[in-house]
Amino acid sequence: MTQARPMRADARRNYERLLKAAERAFAEHGENASLDDIAKRAGVGSGTLYRHFPNRQALLEAAYVDRIEALAARADTLSRRRPAGEALTQWLEELCLVSLQVRGLRALLGSAVADGGAAAVTVCGTSIKGAATRLVEAAQREGALRGDVEPVEVLRLAHGVATASELADGEAARIRRYLTLLMQGLGG
Repeated sequence: MTQARPMRADARRNYERLLKAAERAFAEHGENASLDDIAKRAGVGSGTLYRHFPNRQALLEAAYVDRIEALAARADTLSRRRPAGEALTQWLEELCLVSLQVRGLRALLGSAVADGGAAAVTVCGTSIKGAATRLVEAAQREGALRGDVEPVEVLRLAHGVATASELADGEAARIRRYLTLLMQGLGG
């Protein structure tokens, strides 16, 4: 078994600078921020960016993995504190809010729940799908959610709720209303 060599100190610094620059650029311009601009902001060449992140998807994932992991952990916290149906609804609301507030995150989440492809097998995709699976299955056992609903379907519908909310006005009240309508339709 081969172990990955640790990054040299200068490579680690470049990696960290690229992540910080990417987070700022994605916040300003969304997921389509210029990769060349990100490299310039980080004070490195485009080749260095691509050595660390072979494509835009890899950079988005690295920039947002901590947020995704926190959302997944939040699912577990909610499931310990609330009935399963309420925990699922609250988590979906938080997921929708974050995907509206953090530019570029919705695109990453959308690719994680798309059919097939390598994007579905990313750390972020695996983490968010795992959290959704735990919540959906608990809500189904509780009878709060139909048994024929798949976790990925719930994630796709939540992605649609976030999009619909943004089209309306992007307010949390809209998300709550749309999620209430969605959960009533999916109820057990």
